Amino acid sequence: MSEPGEGNTLWHGRFADGPSAALLAYTVSLPYDQRLAPEDLAGSRAHVRGLVRGGILDGEEAAAILGALETVEEELTEGRFRFLPSDEDIHTAIERRATELCPAGGKIHTGRSRNDQVATDLRLYTKRALRQVAAAVLGLQDVLQARAIEAGGAYLPGYTHLQRAQPVLLAHHLLAHAWSLARDVDRLLATRDRADVSPLGAGALAGSSLPLDPVGTALDLGFAAVFDNSLDAVSDRDFVAESLFDLALLGIHLSRMGEEVCLWASDEFGFLKLDDAWSTGSSMMPQKKNPDIAELARGKSGRLIGHLTGLLTTLKGLPLTYNRDLQEDKEPLFDSIDQVLLALEAMSGLLATSRFETEAMAAAADSPYAVATDLAEFLVEQGVPFRDAHAIVGEIVRTSLDGGGVMVDLVAAHPQLGPAAAALLAPGVSVTRRTTRGGAGPGPVADQLERFDARLAADRARVHGS
Repeated sequence: MSEPGEGNTLWHGRFADGPSAALLAYTVSLPYDQRLAPEDLAGSRAHVRGLVRGGILDGEEAAAILGALETVEEELTEGRFRFLPSDEDIHTAIERRATELCPAGGKIHTGRSRNDQVATDLRLYTKRALRQVAAAVLGLQDVLQARAIEAGGAYLPGYTHLQRAQPVLLAHHLLAHAWSLARDVDRLLATRDRADVSPLGAGALAGSSLPLDPVGTALDLGFAAVFDNSLDAVSDRDFVAESLFDLALLGIHLSRMGEEVCLWASDEFGFLKLDDAWSTGSSMMPQKKNPDIAELARGKSGRLIGHLTGLLTTLKGLPLTYNRDLQEDKEPLFDSIDQVLLALEAMSGLLATSRFETEAMAAAADSPYAVATDLAEFLVEQGVPFRDAHAIVGEIVRTSLDGGGVMVDLVAAHPQLGPAAAALLAPGVSVTRRTTRGGAGPGPVADQLERFDARLAADRARVHGS
């Protein structure tokens, strides 16, 4: 680091004195916005080429500036870049260093404000990061799909109100999470599309009197569209808010998966055994194996929700156009992306290596009371109105629970049910009776696996082709 006082701010000409140390300490964003360096370099190069097309820079000047930017990139990549106390942010640092390397570097900011520069960098970053997250979601979906196929005919209780409800195939349960993640991919890509608009050329807020080329720079940077209103271009952070919502909802889906892992891995459920490499132990109790990954997936969802709520609160009272409040858009976005990527990788590893205890699952699902709905539907098939059938079966369940007899015997002896209905209580029978589309039985699940495979292939093409 250099000594205090080295370097000038981008706005030093207006002020007789330099900024106070406290001001710089409070306003600096360099410690976290350094990750925007690749995007800032790309945007600066495109801007320079646009200035050439507008006749503002000649070819020799542009070549010198582009060469300086290449050197800056090498220094950043190799860890040789020397930051100064006056470098408020990565944008200031890159321009300052390029100007040191090349006298023409002072022209790099012609027709450009940090307002449209930052907005451009952040949109480029968001486009890249959302695709990275979507690709990681596909990786977790691959795991869920593989485990669903591997599960075959294994079944377990389905739950409502955390009470055993009806037996479902394990594959069906795993695919339920996989389909929710498919909606996350959809949202991430849709937000990415809306972020795909170039603000470069909007200037500080009103455009420029210089012959800039916003359309050309947008094409140069790979944007799908160009801003329509310069005021909106520099102040819009909808794409950040949308990204934070998408990431928070994805985090909630991971949290729900984490909660089930915690339940299933407990002795009380006994449905899941964690692999040693993907669990932790206790510093005091030697017997413990803890689902820390699942717990953190659950816990960090609150952090993601907080980031979304914080940014929305920041945005709600801002007049047009740029206000320094907008500096608060980056840290929550960066952290949310980092945390979600870590969670996706960790949950993928946990689920890929865990062992499903299918015998324990089946034993829990084979409770005769879990077949109550099948018994009611058996009566419906005999012409009994469903409400009457519900009452008949409910009375049998109550009698059994009160000690009035074994459920299968009560069913077999009932004049409207009998041995044919009692056969439905045999282990593994109930789950085979779900036949409707999207249901939990073998036929519908086989169809569902085919549909999910097609969806994965289509989403993979969208993610990697975008």
